[in-house]
Amino acid sequence: MTAVTIAASPEQVREQVIAWRRHLHRHPELSFHEHQTAQFVADTLATFGNLAITRPTPTSVMARLIGGAGAGPVLALRADMDALPIVEANTHDFVSQAPGVMHACGHDGHTAMLLGAVQVLVGMRDALRGEVRFLFQHAEELYPGGASQMVAAGALDGVEMVIGAHLWLSMRVGQVGVKAGPLMAALNTFRITIEGTGGHAAIPQQTVDPIVIAAQVVTNLQQVVARNVDPLASAVISVTQINGGTTTNVIPGAVEMSGTVRTFDAALREQIPSLMERVVAGVTAAHGASYRWTYEPGYAAVVNDATASDLVRRAVIDALGPEMLVEARPTMGAEDFSAYQQHVPGAFFFIGARNEEQGIVHPHHHERFDLDERALDHGTRIFVAAARARLGRDADGR
Repeated sequence: MTAVTIAASPEQVREQVIAWRRHLHRHPELSFHEHQTAQFVADTLATFGNLAITRPTPTSVMARLIGGAGAGPVLALRADMDALPIVEANTHDFVSQAPGVMHACGHDGHTAMLLGAVQVLVGMRDALRGEVRFLFQHAEELYPGGASQMVAAGALDGVEMVIGAHLWLSMRVGQVGVKAGPLMAALNTFRITIEGTGGHAAIPQQTVDPIVIAAQVVTNLQQVVARNVDPLASAVISVTQINGGTTTNVIPGAVEMSGTVRTFDAALREQIPSLMERVVAGVTAAHGASYRWTYEPGYAAVVNDATASDLVRRAVIDALGPEMLVEARPTMGAEDFSAYQQHVPGAFFFIGARNEEQGIVHPHHHERFDLDERALDHGTRIFVAAARARLGRDADGR
């Protein structure tokens, strides 16, 4: 790629950001396999100049912009880049060209709008103090996630604050949701094997039926939240897979179950596994069965720092006006952005991308997921405004 003319404002990169997003949408790659995506990002960044570009992991990219106005804070801006194993059902002219892989969560947009912010901020380098560090992260969708790997590779060394965003289909385009405190839940995964005694389906008294027992386990696990968790707290236990049996006239010997647990409170997160196992142990013992159990902690909860959230609020108002700023509603969805927040103060926020008139209403991870691309400009503007507010010559450092 040849060097590009550096843009002076987000308006000048708006169409380019859309073009980048569509290119990335056509060429999605799964978690930990973002080789072409990372190379595209690195090559694009190289055309801007004045950036120190490195590869913290084989499929991620980091760029550092040192301000020309002297020493100052180090602010990190993050975008994720991976896609999902979904067959796209959209019909627009930039559908996925990778069989069975689709950008169904907006990460193509995240990458494109951060590229736009980089290009604009490079053009105002002389007005910035300190450093803006751009993190183009791999593998948000698949545990253990790319964020923790980038932290281990030193991507946060010297960083004082980190900001990230998600294009959000639960909010209409023209809204930006910001919230201090808990925003996205911690993620945990469980797997249960109920072991009974198989036999003929017409002679159930000679069996210990794991299917009947599994049904009771599913029902009773819901009592953990309903009767063991403070109603003012938030928790979800969802059994999402049940596998057992081979034919209509045979009771199987075992049933496998798995699912997810979501919480905000750290103490509750530690408590729920023992409550769940007590239910599983009690139900299986009552029916003469046994069980095997594994419980795997995943991403921590996204809990936004108050100062970082205030910076994002001011950036939204400066970039888009106060009418676009709303209080974000917490969600039980999970995000590995929390790995950065374990090390430095950070804020994650939502950029509305829903447009019911255009039929852009399908949820994340749906085969017809899409974005109102006006939201990309909003994201670029907010990232630029946040960097200026934090690192500009007259910034107060808040």
